[in-house]
Parts: sequence; structure tokens; C-alpha cells
Amino acid sequence: MNDNWFTRIADELKVNSLQVMATAQLLDEGGTVPFISRYRKERTGSLDEVQIQTIRDRLEQFAEFDKRREAIVKSLTERNLLTDELTAKIDKAANISELEDVYLPYRQKKRTRATIAREKGLEELAQMLLQQAVDLNPAVAAVPFVSAEKGVESVEDALQGARDIIAEMVSENSEVRAALRELFAAEAALVSKVVKDKESEGAKFRDYFDWQEPAAKIAGHRLLAILRGENEGFLKVSLQPDAEKAARSITRFYRQAFCPAWEQVRAASEDSYKRLLSSSIENEFRKQLRERAEEEAIRVFAANLRELLMAPPLGQKSVMAIDPGFRTGCKVVCLDPQGKLLEHEVIFISQSEKAREASVLLVKKLVERHKIEAVAIGNGTGSRETEAFVKSLLLPANIAVVMVNESGASIYSASEVAREEFPTQDVTVRGAVSIGRRLMDPLAELVKIDAKSIGVGQYQHDVEQAKLKKGLDDVVMSCVNGVGVEVNTASRQILSYVAGLGPQLAKNIVSWREENGPFKNRRQL
Repeated sequence: MNDNWFTRIADELKVNSLQVMATAQLLDEGGTVPFISRYRKERTGSLDEVQIQTIRDRLEQFAEFDKRREAIVKSLTERNLLTDELTAKIDKAANISELEDVYLPYRQKKRTRATIAREKGLEELAQMLLQQAVDLNPAVAAVPFVSAEKGVESVEDALQGARDIIAEMVSENSEVRAALRELFAAEAALVSKVVKDKESEGAKFRDYFDWQEPAAKIAGHRLLAILRGENEGFLKVSLQPDAEKAARSITRFYRQAFCPAWEQVRAASEDSYKRLLSSSIENEFRKQLRERAEEEAIRVFAANLRELLMAPPLGQKSVMAIDPGFRTGCKVVCLDPQGKLLEHEVIFISQSEKAREASVLLVKKLVERHKIEAVAIGNGTGSRETEAFVKSLLLPANIAVVMVNESGASIYSASEVAREEFPTQDVTVRGAVSIGRRLMDPLAELVKIDAKSIGVGQYQHDVEQAKLKKGLDDVVMSCVNGVGVEVNTASRQILSYVAGLGPQLAKNIVSWREENGPFKNRRQL
């Protein structure tokens, strides 16, 4: 890893570069963020979880940058194009955009209009026009380049070919691209229009049928909504600054004198922006905006997940859990204080009066038989009706009736973990058990489910899934290590998040516990 990256990260976080280097070494050794933040404070200088996560993420970004730089150097070397000057430019590049700009003129590309013009021998004419000699008459200068044999039929053909070459040169100029990036970042407007004849079909995106705002100020959730509308074919979206300002950003690099040759260069510059640069820089800027919106969204999703995981647990009490349902009935399970399944039934509260009366008697009997202390109701379809039914039973006042977020319960019910726990039970029973256990101990139950399946935000499927998983896994690990676990009762899933353990050690602990009983001291562990 380049030492400059350590210094750069240290400057960003306002810490010592030695702290960054020590953290990088610990991460390379396989240390997790919670482990390093809790048990290696003496080496990191007491960096917290957020700082260590930032160091980890930035190191990964810089590693990708170094990988791309090595690939570029290798490509240039193999083609005998690498010079000392080019090496210096590559080494000076501070981000991926600058690096790609340096490489752009040397990138292997398909035949372009400029390539064809060069094949026709028009490179010299293009260079003559770029020099903008005051006494140069472009039409006269182009005459020697007219050649039917080469496919240059007229003076205008020659000038057009020269302009094509200049346009490509402009599009590959790193200073021009940098100036346009600044202009896009400062002044580009995001414009969203409805696709013709899609008004009724895309009604859910009605707010963005005729929308415009400065791109730099757009809220992340709004950008994701607009991009979703575009992806689904209902909106047409553009990100562009004022065209005249864009043209001036380019021409200031090329204008040497007001002369006939300048008019050719100006026309080539305008063509370069419209045909080559505009879409290229827009795509870059769009990617940056999307990444920013995704990072913002993932922070929100992570905060939502933390709130779910850290919800106060009911504790070890006997619980009845109900997974609402109309046509197939409500699934009812009774759990002991340790979350063990005692009994399960199905009740029908919206069918006939006779079925409802039978359900009343059954629920009351289960409450009495298992000494139920709380009722957990999944918040899915039919939850309000189910809650009203339970409250109409006039159960003892000490029995709390709680609505529980059931997102992901169906995912858990069909998972390998659920099959291991309840091999003989139906998926509906497993789902109801998950709802009840979430009330008893949200953290212990929710870690069994892929965090993405819990339902942590409206646009969670619009962000890069690998980044989302990483962000949510960080939250789960942080919560587990912040709360701690009971080694003699914790599941394999929650143990795997404990700093310094991991999936294999967690599995070994559970296996030992099953064979030998509870751990009695640290030495056994």
C-alpha cells in the first residue's frame, strides 16, 4: 500500500498517520472492526468503530485505485507507450477520474470518426488549424489534402475530417475534462420529464413528470426515486449545465486568435462537447451523485436497523405469538421463557361466527395453559383486526399485547437455520416463532436473518447490494459486541458476530456446549 494513502486518510480523519498504519496492519491480520476498537486500543491510539470502519473502507478504495493504475501501466508498457512524462502524470493522479483522463488518449478504442480521418492523412491539417495562424485560410490549406483515392472528395470533407480529429483531441484533454467536471458539480441541473404516453402507467412517479432542480442539492432519496422511474421506463432524466457555459469552459483552452482557423477549432470544440464530452461527463457525474445518494441511504438504513436490533427486549417471559392471516387463518404459537416452542394452533377470526367463537375459547385456553405473559402480533396484513380480536378477549391486565415488525420472518422460516431448529414444523409455524422471539430478544432473533431481508428502508433495493450488506453487517456486529452475549445460551448465529470469533469458532462453541453442557469457566472456553 502506498504510504501516501496512509497520510491522506490521516488528514481526512484528523488523526496520526501511524494510527492509520497500525489499523491497516490489524485489518490485514484479519481483525474485525469491533475487535480492533475494543481490544487493540493501545495499537490504534483508541480509534473508535466509525474511524476504523472509515479507514477500512478508504483502504479498500485506494487498493482498487492501485490495482487500476497497475493495469494501466502494464498496458502502456506492453505497447511501448510508457514514457517518463506519462509515468509522472500517472503517479500524480489523485483519484480514478484523473487517472482515467491520463490514460484516455492511449486507450485502445474502436474505429472512430477521428481514427478514420487520421487514416485519410488529415492529422497534419488538424494540427495546422489548432495553431491558428492569423494568415491561414482553412479552405486553401485543405486543398492539398483532397484525394479521391483516400476518400476525401472535397475541401469540406478535408475540413470535416480535421474537425473530427480536433474534437477527439478536445474530448481527451484532461484539463478540459476537469473544467467540465467542476462546471457540472457547481451548476448542472437535473431535469426529469415523463416519457410520452406513459403518464397513466407511471402515475406513481407523477411528482417527477416535470421536475428540475440543481443536481448538487438534490436529496438522496429523491434522486433514487427519479432514477428508479427512469430505470422502469417512465421518466427521461438528464444532468446538464448551461450549454453556453460548457462551450466557454472548453474554448478558453484553445482560442489563440480570432481568425478563420479559430472558427474551425470552435466548431470542433462545440461538436466535441455535444457528441463526446457531454454524455461522458454526465455519466461520470451521474455515477458520483448516485454513489453519494446510496451512501446517504445506507446510513439511514443502518440507523433503522440499529433501532430495530437495539429495541428493549421483553426478557425471559412466556409469550404467545400470532402471525395474522385471513384465508388460511392466524398461526398461533406459545413459547416458554427461553423461546422454546411449546404448542401451535390456527385460529380463524374473520370467517363464520362459529369459527370466531371457537378461536376465542382456544386462545383463552392456551393463555391459561402456558401462563402467557405477553402476546406478540406480526404487523403484516390483518394485524389491526388481529389486535382488535385479542384485545376483545379481555385478557388479564398484566398481559401486554405488542405489535412486532415481522419483516423477514418469512425469509427466516424457509432458511437453513429455521429448518435446523424446527425440522418437523411448517414454515408458517417457524415464522410465528420468529415473531414471538423478536419480542423476547430482538437482537438474538434478528441476527439469524440476512439484514437486507428485515426491510430497513424504502429504496434498499435501489442501492448497490454489496455495499448495503457490508454497511448492515457492520451495524449487526457493532450491536452484538455492544450488548454482549450469554455464552451458554447464545445461538451460533449471534456468536459468529462476537469480536474474535467468527462462524467456525461459534459453531465449535455450540457443539462443545451440546456435548458437555454449559461452560463453567474461561479455561473451558
